Amino acid sequence: MNISTLLQGLASFAWIAFFGVLVMIFVRSSRNQPAKGLTSIVIILLVAAVLLTSVGAGLVFLQANEYGVVISAFQPNGYRTQALGPGLHWIIPFIESVQKYSVARQTYTMSSASTEGSVQGDDSIQARTKDGQQVFIDASVIYAADPTQLIQLHINWQNRYEENVVRPVARAAIRNAVSQFGVEELVSTKRGELEQAIRDEIEAKLKANNIIMSDFLMRNIRFSDEYAAAVEQKQVAEQQAQQAKFVVESKKQEAEQARQIAQGQADAAVIAAQGAAEARLIEAEAEAQANRLIAESITPELVQYQYVLKLAPGVQTIFIPTGNQFILPLPGSPPIPQ
Repeated sequence: MNISTLLQGLASFAWIAFFGVLVMIFVRSSRNQPAKGLTSIVIILLVAAVLLTSVGAGLVFLQANEYGVVISAFQPNGYRTQALGPGLHWIIPFIESVQKYSVARQTYTMSSASTEGSVQGDDSIQARTKDGQQVFIDASVIYAADPTQLIQLHINWQNRYEENVVRPVARAAIRNAVSQFGVEELVSTKRGELEQAIRDEIEAKLKANNIIMSDFLMRNIRFSDEYAAAVEQKQVAEQQAQQAKFVVESKKQEAEQARQIAQGQADAAVIAAQGAAEARLIEAEAEAQANRLIAESITPELVQYQYVLKLAPGVQTIFIPTGNQFILPLPGSPPIPQ
């Protein structure tokens, strides 16, 4: 409770007491009873009531979020040129009055849900895109009266600025912005641009009417039932096409995998064949080299020695006729004379 309210309460009590005592005086007078002491009380109560009422009417207390426009009969234009800020102020009793305005942030909501919007029922904004599709938009505007321009706001709109400025400006800006975009753009890539365009237009027009916009919230975009059904069918078709594309790609990958396996097997066979051929060539070259070395190492004596070794494994002594060296001729020896 502020001091001005307290004084007004005391003034009301003093007036009630004054009229109560005054009634008692009339009653006592009608009964021929003395009322000398009550007369003094009536005068005191009357003076107190007038003083308290005057002081209470002259004191104005404004809360931290309140500003006031002083309506004054002493001013040539009917009001003081400077608004009152928060705190306790003095005005001329009964000659001046204060119109209070809240400068706190307020939210004006337009929604299809009857329990959300500032207006009961479906209060969403109906708009048409540049390709003729109808959309329904739920939105909120967060705003506040500009305390530095409160006098002009009072002159132009008084307390009607929410219904006469905020609401029509917001709805018009939303319709104007939506008409610049196609419905496909609103669904996909351009929603942020739409919201920014609406915000810029509302902010500029509210500022021109001495109102500060703090934020704009585009809560929801709805489409007509026909378009929503068409979008759903399109999404189903796109999903089916994506599924078919996935199957094709899967088959392609399987075919490519089989081709790569076959190619790998073929490459492995070629490499194996090349390896076998190279191994055979190396083996042949090794055999040729061995044969060459063997041929170079053979002598007649070695041949005779090997011949003897091959006659019989168990032969240790050989008898030969006189004049003959061996029983059988050795390879390369002269023939035996008859």
